[in-house]
Formats: sequence, structure tokens, C-alpha cells
Amino acid sequence: MILHLKANTSQEKADQIAHKLNAFHVKSDGIHVLITEASTKEVPGDVENDVDQFWVFDNDIQLASKKYRSDKREVKIGDVTIGGNHNSTLLIGGPCSVESEEQIRSSAELLVGTGLTTLRGGCYKPRTSPYSFQGMGLEGLKLLAKMREDYGLNVITEARDATHIDEIIQYSDVIQVGAKAMYDQGILRACSKTQKPVLIKRGFGTTLKEFVQAAEFVLSGGNENVILCERGIRTFETGTRFTLDLCGVAWLQEHVNLPVVLDPSHAMGYAYGVPVLSRACVAMGIDGLIIETHPNPKVAKSDAAQQLNYDEFKALFESLKPVANSVGYKMI
Repeated sequence: MILHLKANTSQEKADQIAHKLNAFHVKSDGIHVLITEASTKEVPGDVENDVDQFWVFDNDIQLASKKYRSDKREVKIGDVTIGGNHNSTLLIGGPCSVESEEQIRSSAELLVGTGLTTLRGGCYKPRTSPYSFQGMGLEGLKLLAKMREDYGLNVITEARDATHIDEIIQYSDVIQVGAKAMYDQGILRACSKTQKPVLIKRGFGTTLKEFVQAAEFVLSGGNENVILCERGIRTFETGTRFTLDLCGVAWLQEHVNLPVVLDPSHAMGYAYGVPVLSRACVAMGIDGLIIETHPNPKVAKSDAAQQLNYDEFKALFESLKPVANSVGYKMI
């Protein structure tokens, strides 16, 4: 249950009610908002006079539910806003991993030359094998921050675990919670205490309900700037790396009030399929698209097979514009 307390409720009184109900307590647009378990179906009589509005839910998708808030939330990334009724698809580009200053600078120049605003690059890599490239860590983060300073770009990078979340918050504009870290409550709770945008990738063995409940961890801590990212789930199919769940995206658009971004690079796993899959994504009227690109994919230190070269990336961007226009959107 979500309860909005009356406008004249003091902070002290709101804290007392939250404690009594064992509820999360956040403030949104000046309103005291209390969130209890979805099993609560009635407002307790002793607080009824303090409540202005309340909503009852079937499950613990609450703050993210369109039953609570029917309009799609807006999330501001630097000077760019996604979600809401902006009808725009943000193209986020960059390499899987930050490998050197020369490499990430060339990616930044690609985006600036294409008129794009948001650079991605992994610095702490959650690799399956301990022998694989693990990322440049703090040094890579500082390179991303340098690209932001030199080119005016927004940067997004992944938090691998809670041990370096403070560094990610300090140096990035968007905190990415990766598919393998989606259940890490240390990361989620740390993200809830900042107001920086948080992009949560769906775990590849995760149901839609579990996916959105990860977002509830961040929302219930007071950070309303949450973006969901579908990046493919594991099925019986082995011809592609994962299976991009477009049915799930349609469900999210219908039932959830958060912006939705798609990552066809990780879902497909092979560069040849990324352009056509990207066009299918954009045709759904999504809020963003993450595409991996590298100056020389053959020598990339991670996920080489799925990264586009720069010419392929520029051609993809041009091909997406008419698709977006056909559904009343624009690429940004």
C-alpha cells in the first residue's frame, strides 16, 4: 500500500506514522509518501485522519506501477530528458570496456561528430572468468570523467559491486546496475541515497516482477530517477547470446511508469544482428538504446563479437531516424 499524508503533516508526525506502520518514508513533490507491504489492504483506523490518498496493490510493484502513477516518469541526464511525453529515443554509444585514453577519446569524438550526447564504457567488469579483462577500475572512471569535461558528454558506467559504488557516483552521470548485480542490495540501497539517474539492467534469469522490484529498492529509498534496461534473457536458444524479450518490453510499457531502454548488443551477441534488432526496438517507441561500438572490434578486450565499428555505428544511427519518425519519436 502507498499512502499520501495530508499536506499539513509535520516531519515528526510523518516519521511517527511510518514507524507505526513499519513503512518506508520518502518525500515526493513536498508530499510525505509511505510505502508498506502490498499485503496491507486497508488504512489502519488510528492513522486514517492523517491520510489524504492511498493505493492498494496486488504485489510489491508499487511506486513503479501505473496504478499509482499513470504517467511515465521523466529522468534528466545532463541536459537531456528521457521518458515522460517527450517521445524521444536516446542513443547511448561507446565501447564495452574503457581500454585506454586513445580508445575512449575516439569514441567520444565519434559521438560528438554524430550529434549524440551520452557515452558508455565499462570500468569495473563483472566477468564470468577471473582470467578475463576486469576493466581499468578507477583509472577508467577518471578517463570517462575527462571525456565529459573535454567534450561535454554525459557518461554512464557500471557498478560491479558495492565496494566501489561511491566512486561510480562521484565520476559518472548515470549509474548502471548490471545484469549480474541486479540482486545486489548493497548497490541498490546506495543508489537510493543519491539523486543521480540509475539504469538497472534485467538479470538474464529474472522475471519481470523481480526486475521491477529491483527498481523498487531504489525508488523506496527516495531516488525517483530510475531507468529500466532490457538486455536479453537466457532461454533454450544457443544461436544467439541471449533472447531479447520484446514481449516483456510491451508489458513494462503497459504496467510500469519508468522509462525503458534496450540493449540489443548484449542480447544478440553478434554485430551482424545488432542493426536489424535495433530497428525493431526503436519501432516499439522506447526511451533509449545502448549500442556498443569500438574503433577496432577485433582487438576489443571484452565482448569483441558484438561491437560495431564506427562506420557501422554511424550507418545504424542514420537508419534508426526514419524508424523512430514512423512511430512519432525522434532519435537524440
